[in-house]
Parts: sequence; structure tokens; C-alpha cells
Amino acid sequence: MSAVFSAGMLHGQSAFVTGGGTGLGKATALELARCGAQVAIGGRREDVLAEAAEEIALAVGEGCEPVHTVVGDIREAGEARAMVESLLTRSGRLDLLVNNAGGQFFSPAELIASKGWRAVWRLNVRGMLNMAEAAYELAFGPEAGGADHRQAQNAGARGGRIVNVTLSPHHGMPGMAHSGAARATVEALTRELAERWAEAGVTVATIAVGTFDTEVMVKYPASVRAGMSRSVPLQRLGTPQEHAWLVGLLASPLGGAFNGSTVTLDGARDNWFGPWPPPGLVDDGGEVPVEERRAAGELPA
Repeated sequence: MSAVFSAGMLHGQSAFVTGGGTGLGKATALELARCGAQVAIGGRREDVLAEAAEEIALAVGEGCEPVHTVVGDIREAGEARAMVESLLTRSGRLDLLVNNAGGQFFSPAELIASKGWRAVWRLNVRGMLNMAEAAYELAFGPEAGGADHRQAQNAGARGGRIVNVTLSPHHGMPGMAHSGAARATVEALTRELAERWAEAGVTVATIAVGTFDTEVMVKYPASVRAGMSRSVPLQRLGTPQEHAWLVGLLASPLGGAFNGSTVTLDGARDNWFGPWPPPGLVDDGGEVPVEERRAAGELPA
């Protein structure tokens, strides 16, 4: 069971996590399953998905709903639609879509070719839109699911929930400018879709993550990995479980109130850029000096 949320919080609900075979996606799928949801994970590699599904089922233990796997490429609109159709055939419903799949590569901006820009855009922006639009048209929207679904929508039933996962682009992304541009676009589209689909009972929110300690980190240069923790005022990387808890919160009954919002989870990295503490700020003991407080009642000079 979840270490944070009440048992069965998502019982009876169906959730789909793209990129759910590894890293933050797998941790998210595990947490949603612990909350009682019927979970499906999607990606391009069947073997990776099958291994993750087995791992999630073992971690949740007795009473875990079967974890479905759906193979497909979110970059292709037709495949995204087929993934949602496959999920609906198996589960009969979809309540939560977590657009977790994404990626980029490390390169100075001036060396990124047009092909590289397009590749990152197709995965992080077009892929998110493909999945969101397929979920809306087939599962969430007023025309989805036939007359019974439309009647429920008109009666005020919740249409569905979408959580987009991005890397925080709020101070730019040196070394990954293509990803920073794409991630900022996802945040803007989140606000647009939240307004556009609100009447149908669909809520859309984004999580802007900082740097998390996952297996994906090994692909970055050693010098980059070494400086990651030092650039976070919290002085450590995030854990996949912390991210999964935030997704759980957005999937909870409270989550709808975050419609159109971007929630940053980064250990205050957005509040500072560079090593922490910065050179020249620490005292002889290596500590950040603290302002002396005036005595109670003393007025400033």
C-alpha cells in the first residue's frame, strides 16, 4: 500500500503511464497501483514493459490488479490512438493519463542540427499532444464512448485527468536548449488544453521536475552528473518515489484543483543556478553567513 495515500484511493480507476517501463514512469505506475488503480504502462520495448509490469505486481503484492503493457510509439498519432484503443478494449475505461515519456540529448545549442531539434520536438511535444488528443477523443470527451458516456458527461461526471511530466525549463537548459524549448511549450499547451477541455470535465496539469536519481542519469557525461547535486539547494537529487507521490496527489480528488497549473518539484533548483553555496558567500567554516537579528522591539537605525 502507499506510504502517503489512503488505501484504495484510486480503486475502480484506470491509469495509463507512457514511458512506464523505466525510471520515473515505472515509479509512478507502482504508486498508482499501490493506490488501487488498474495500471497500464506504455512504451516501444515489449521486454522492458513486461519486466516492469512483473516488478510492479511483485512490489504491490496480493490484491494488485493485473498490470497491462501497451507497445507503441507516441510520436505517431495513429499509434497513440491505437494504444488508447487497446487500453479501452482491455479495461473498458480510462481515468488518468500520465504523459511521462520524453527525452533529449546533451549538446551545445550551436551544434544541434535541425534533425535533432525535430526529434526532441516530436517526442516531447507532438507525443504529448498525440496521447492527450487520443485520450480526449476516445475516452474523456463528450463524444467518446457512445451515448452512455455522453449522458454521464452531461450529468456532470468527471471526464478524465491528464498529467504531463516535463523537465523544468524555467531558467533555460544550457546544453539541452532543444529540450528547454520543448518543455516550455508543453507547459503552455497544458494551460491551453486545461481551458479548452474544462467544460467536458477534463483537467490537465504539468509536473516540472528537476534532477532525479534514476538509471537514465548514466547517459550524461561524468562531469555533468558530478555537478547535479551541487546545483540543488536541497543538496541532493530527487527520488523517484517523491515524484510518484506528486503524481498520486494530482490523481487524487484534490488533483482537479490544479487544472492548468505547473507544479515544480526540484528541491528549489529553480530558485538558484550554479553551485550551492556559491563561491565567496561561505564563511571560514564553510557555512553560509546568517544575518544578525535585531533584539525584540529594536527599531532599525
